[in-house]
Amino acid sequence: MKFRSLLSALLIAAPLALAAQTPSTKDLASRVNAHYNHLQSLETRYTERYRGMGIDRTETGTLLLRKPGRMRWSYDSPKGKLFVVDGKYAISWTPGDSQADRIPVKKLDDLHTPLRFLLGHTELEKEFASLTLAPLGGGQFTLSGAPRGMENKVRAIILTVTADGTIHAMRIEELDGAITEFAFTNLRENVPTKPEDFTFDPPAGVSIVDGASPI
Repeated sequence: MKFRSLLSALLIAAPLALAAQTPSTKDLASRVNAHYNHLQSLETRYTERYRGMGIDRTETGTLLLRKPGRMRWSYDSPKGKLFVVDGKYAISWTPGDSQADRIPVKKLDDLHTPLRFLLGHTELEKEFASLTLAPLGGGQFTLSGAPRGMENKVRAIILTVTADGTIHAMRIEELDGAITEFAFTNLRENVPTKPEDFTFDPPAGVSIVDGASPI
């Protein structure tokens, strides 16, 4: 009888303990907001994988973010590729190209841009429609929703986060079926930065032209 009573107590307690460990959507979104809104800068290694239109491409590098709205994607695969946002313009360039494309941030329609607003601007419940949470196991959860302002291109963005509000991965599902996934490692917060980290100094023979939104 004592064993049965103990077993019954464990069966009742286990779901309650799990529920206590699983935050609500609002609570976890608030933790993400709080985690990033106090940061001045962030550096992380990333792996970016794109699948769509017959393409399966994986690229790696280092991402540097700086409040307000500045970022630098320095690719090491392909080596030397850059995507830089200085707060006013976004510039993309691949070694070997004679031109670097520039576009005003206000007209930017690029899948890197959701991360530009992390530092100091994060309000997930306002930025995503129908935000939902699901446990992944291993102390991780997903926050999923449709990004407001990108409805004509993106069906959903899924963030993989831990209970402290740290984002470890992002999956972007486009309306045409294409999927872009970012995985982040070696995160360093409030790292020193310089203004020139977010500017593009074109090599000799490379011109900057106003072009279409970078890819």
